[in-house]
Amino acid sequence: MERRKLSPFISVSPQISVEDVGVAASLGFKTIVCNRPDNESDDQINADKIKQAAERNGLTFKHLPVVSGNITDDDVSAFAKLMADIKGPVLAYCRTGTRSCTLWALAEAAHLAPQTLLDTAQEAGYDLSGQQSRMQQRFEQSTADTSQANAPSVNKHTVVIVGGGAGGQSVAASILKRQPQTDIAIVEPAEAHYYQPGWTLVGGGVFEREQTKRQMRDIMPKAAKWYQTAVSQFLPEQQRIVLENGDQIAYQSLVVATGLKLDWEAIPGLKESLGLHGVTSNYRFDLAPYTWKLVQATRKGKAIFTQPPMPIKCAGAPQKAMYLSCDEWKRSNFLKDIDVEFCTAGAALFGVKDYVPALQKYVDSYGINLQFQHNLIAVDGPNQKATFAVTDSSGRTSEVEKSFDMLHVCPPQKAPDVIAKSPLADKVGWVDVSAETLQHKQYGNIYAVGDVANAPNAKTAAAVRKQAPVVAENVLSTLAGKPAMAVYEGYGSCPLTVERGKIVLAEFGYGGKLQPTFPAWLVDGTKPTRLAWFLKEKMLPWLYWDIMLKGKEWLAKPKHLSHRPEPHSAPDACNFEEKK
Repeated sequence: MERRKLSPFISVSPQISVEDVGVAASLGFKTIVCNRPDNESDDQINADKIKQAAERNGLTFKHLPVVSGNITDDDVSAFAKLMADIKGPVLAYCRTGTRSCTLWALAEAAHLAPQTLLDTAQEAGYDLSGQQSRMQQRFEQSTADTSQANAPSVNKHTVVIVGGGAGGQSVAASILKRQPQTDIAIVEPAEAHYYQPGWTLVGGGVFEREQTKRQMRDIMPKAAKWYQTAVSQFLPEQQRIVLENGDQIAYQSLVVATGLKLDWEAIPGLKESLGLHGVTSNYRFDLAPYTWKLVQATRKGKAIFTQPPMPIKCAGAPQKAMYLSCDEWKRSNFLKDIDVEFCTAGAALFGVKDYVPALQKYVDSYGINLQFQHNLIAVDGPNQKATFAVTDSSGRTSEVEKSFDMLHVCPPQKAPDVIAKSPLADKVGWVDVSAETLQHKQYGNIYAVGDVANAPNAKTAAAVRKQAPVVAENVLSTLAGKPAMAVYEGYGSCPLTVERGKIVLAEFGYGGKLQPTFPAWLVDGTKPTRLAWFLKEKMLPWLYWDIMLKGKEWLAKPKHLSHRPEPHSAPDACNFEEKK
């Protein structure tokens, strides 16, 4: 079967056979569109036979016949509507593929520049220069229509990045390092950008809060267009997003980097208690100083540190707050009078077993009472009481109320509502991507980076540092009509601050496989070291602001698949080679 890729969503082909339908299914196509009238030639296989084969192979079939040499505006409109309604990837065919390619180009001319469409068609082997004036007319008409009163404004960019956090900024910088002239837009409503890994050290009295904050305008790439607003809707079939004011942005490739949502409201009584009654959290910029204030003020009583069910960003952060607090109380000789509990919804101290022995030693030395399968479900701030759902070994759940003098909470976390309700989401709300390439499983011109992706990695800034170059390279490959070849191996890092001056530097990838950056003789990540603390306190902020956000990929160059299967089939996750 001869097929020619026009975009990650659609490929075109000359007349296909019944046998070709099974091949198309094996290559990941979801829909077949016939643009050829029946009985056009004696050797033609009519649409009904292709439809029957498609249904046998679990594919959708649509027949939109168009007369050769007579493609009308109604034909183009019908094709555009069909593309918006069906599931991709799509294989469209006619006698030679030219009609299908022409329909696609004329439909896309409503929001993509004609020269881009002509170049894409030419690369696929179709000369559409005869349609250039018609494409230009449709492009200009679309621009004129959107400028009319009551019509939404439509801007067009090659790459649109939704989210100006660590992931969005890093991907933009990495793309621009590779191709400085790339037309990039970043959609981000916030005025400030935060170095969130530093909030643990703010809560431990090591950093000042303002050290973790910079103005968004100061870290935004100058070559990128900044839309200081939020997205209200994703329209992937139309390759557009809708902004809060109703305006739209058309794109050739989209990167979703919204991060996740801290669901404070999921625990009754928590939100209104934060910052009061001894209730705090290092997961908020404004509350991390209150954590340190409470640590300094607490001399006796009960201190509870909580961790909700996964996934959460930086799974070690709840423990970091606890260890730094205990270290301060120990140094001040108050620890013996404080009952410290770690109440986690999980069944283990840490998800990667290699790091548990070192952590357990600190738990024992601080006298921390571990409470597994304890999930915080309610907070009564004024009365300083916390309620937990406790699951026993037989799976039965009961409620237990605990009094506290200090309560450090890690909130439940989930995908942002705008993502969870969009066509991009998986069943639980995260952007549905390949774990290796971070490419969307249905929409091949869409990628996700950071906490919002459903890849099974630890949600950390260190993960973003390795993901951003992968996404940048794959986006540019997609724009060039090539397969995504850069791969992410699930790297995440969690510098566990077990005491002031020492850190257990956990570095691991998919399946809990250890991925240390440094040799064990320099930094043994399974043991607490002072060098790891130096990295956390002195090196990592610099690495974040001046390396990662600038697109400098020190120790973060992506690996590549040695070969890539056809569209949307799963790559061999073991078949890696280093980029030369």
